[in-house]
Amino acid sequence: MTPRTSAPPRRPAPKSRTAPPARKAPPRRSAPTRRPAPKSRTATPARKAAPRRRPTPTRAASTRTVTRARPQTRRRPAAPTPSSDYKSIGSRIKIIRIVVLLVLILLTARLVELQVFRHAQYQQDANQQLRQTISIPAIRGGVYDRNGAVLAMSVPTKKIIADNFQISHPVEEAIALSPLLGIPASTLEPMLKRHTGYVVLATHVDADKAATIAKNRFPGITMVDTERRIVPNGALGASVVGVTNAQGSGAAGLEYQYQKLLAGSAGSTTLLQTPFGVSLPQSNAIHTLASVPGTGIELTLDQPLQYVTEQALAAQITATHSLSGTAIVMDTRTGQILSMANLVATGQPSGPVQIPLASQTDSGIPGVAQAQNNLALTQTYEPGSVFKLVPFSAAIDSGLINPTTPFGVPSQVKIAGATFHDAEEHGAQTMTAQQILAQSSNIGTYMIASKLGENRLLAQVQRLGFGQPTGLNFPGESSGLLMNTARWSDTDIASLPIGQVDSVTPMQLLDAYNSVANGGVFVNPQLVRATTSASGQLTPTPASSSRRVMSAESAATLNTMLQDVVSTGTGAKGAIPGYLIAGKTGTAQIPSTGQVGYVAGAYNATFIGFAPADHPVLSAVVVLQRPTYPDYFGGDTSAPVFAKIMSYALHRYGIPTSPGGSGAQTAAATKNSAKEST
Repeated sequence: MTPRTSAPPRRPAPKSRTAPPARKAPPRRSAPTRRPAPKSRTATPARKAAPRRRPTPTRAASTRTVTRARPQTRRRPAAPTPSSDYKSIGSRIKIIRIVVLLVLILLTARLVELQVFRHAQYQQDANQQLRQTISIPAIRGGVYDRNGAVLAMSVPTKKIIADNFQISHPVEEAIALSPLLGIPASTLEPMLKRHTGYVVLATHVDADKAATIAKNRFPGITMVDTERRIVPNGALGASVVGVTNAQGSGAAGLEYQYQKLLAGSAGSTTLLQTPFGVSLPQSNAIHTLASVPGTGIELTLDQPLQYVTEQALAAQITATHSLSGTAIVMDTRTGQILSMANLVATGQPSGPVQIPLASQTDSGIPGVAQAQNNLALTQTYEPGSVFKLVPFSAAIDSGLINPTTPFGVPSQVKIAGATFHDAEEHGAQTMTAQQILAQSSNIGTYMIASKLGENRLLAQVQRLGFGQPTGLNFPGESSGLLMNTARWSDTDIASLPIGQVDSVTPMQLLDAYNSVANGGVFVNPQLVRATTSASGQLTPTPASSSRRVMSAESAATLNTMLQDVVSTGTGAKGAIPGYLIAGKTGTAQIPSTGQVGYVAGAYNATFIGFAPADHPVLSAVVVLQRPTYPDYFGGDTSAPVFAKIMSYALHRYGIPTSPGGSGAQTAAATKNSAKEST
């Protein structure tokens, strides 16, 4: 074991490390500059030449001691030269210039797009922000009767608008405007203080008051043209003429049907305003398009006759406790409708029979109002015995019967388990065709229909216009509900001829009977006879189309038979002094709603006819829904209304009386007049 010795003596450094001349004369340098590494650190060859020894711990410690005594100097990178800095800065500047150039190019392209290619669009958008276009409604065309009397018309009015931002003294202005607008100043004051820039103070201000407001030049007050629909005669003919809604557009009746014609074309005016909707002070309209007034329509209705028709119908609805009533008067030759009334009782309780809707307009008679719909065209019903025109006209026109053709009429008949009988009980008897029609025998009518058969009977129904539109194109008009061969049953041969199968409208019934009055020629009805421009120029509408539905001889035969209904039959209460009347009564059960069968004790009563029968000029129909007092038969309830209306119409138009007349009808008319006087 080798004894531990002290540290060996220091070995002299190799000659390569001792380069004192370099240290003795060091170059003068400034404080911050780093000195270069000594050359002795690169003198490795001398160390490589030394003999290799195995290091010992003591020697390692000695080596570490020497290292601390002579720390090595860190090598520093060489400082860049000025030429390399200039190159780096130049390249960066070039990049920045390129980027700036690209940005400028993009901005220029965008500006060109906005200023050149999309200039018009942005100009329009800018203008729209400063402009407000206000619609100027056109004056709606009027509705007139056949003599030019106003039934409905529009009058110009003004809408008063306040721009609160331009009103400096709202209290004083409210006081000044109050009497002109008919609004309390206490109500106007907060409206004038509401800072919204647009407050409607009043609508439909009369032209005179609007002119006074314009003359006073109230600050912040502007006016816009409007109109108001007025009906000088109140509810007269309301269910036919119709109504307009809050926007002034047609909502029902002829007002709705002729909306495009009556409305005209609205105009417009463009005003300047701020983006906040405030009108620019002292700015005038920059563009105005004048409105085109609507075209008026002249109806075939006669205002005085319409009034009499409604009054007579309303009085009978009240007297008979009916639910509703319809009455129509028509010119037999032209098909022009002279009056058309549709009224509803307002005090009747609801029951199994549905009551038609009533409008808010009063008829002038307590408890009766105008119907909301035109019942003459929109409501169908089973007509009863007035439908007997179908089998009688077909049988006469085909030569199967004549007025004197006899029939053995039993008290009743049974068909497929159903029993049919007449309204009044009687034993078996012989009756002529004329007597069957005059007494309205159901059994006798069935026997005539049996001669025709199913096919000819159904064909005659359509030939007389049932199941088809009338040509009026009235809103909500019904074509009716008809039986066809696919649904035909054995009992229909007896039920259909007496009017207890098909559902028709009162207008369709009148059209059919009018063809008899017109010599066998069916004439489509007409409600509008002309249009009238804003300047008052009339343009007649085309005449009604017509077609022959039976021979003139058959029509003449039926005319004579219908006269006998009034002279000796069920229609005596339809007689008028001095005139021959041809007519027919009808009483029909009312079907139950939602189930098979009829409402017990509920009937529809009808009377239809024309006058003077020897040279027909006018035809009319009256229908009462479910009369209950004093009776419910058409000859007792509806015929007197027919006589009252037709009598007025004949005298109004100066229709000559019938020469000679009929003794039986004269007696009946005299009796009717005596009853009315008492």
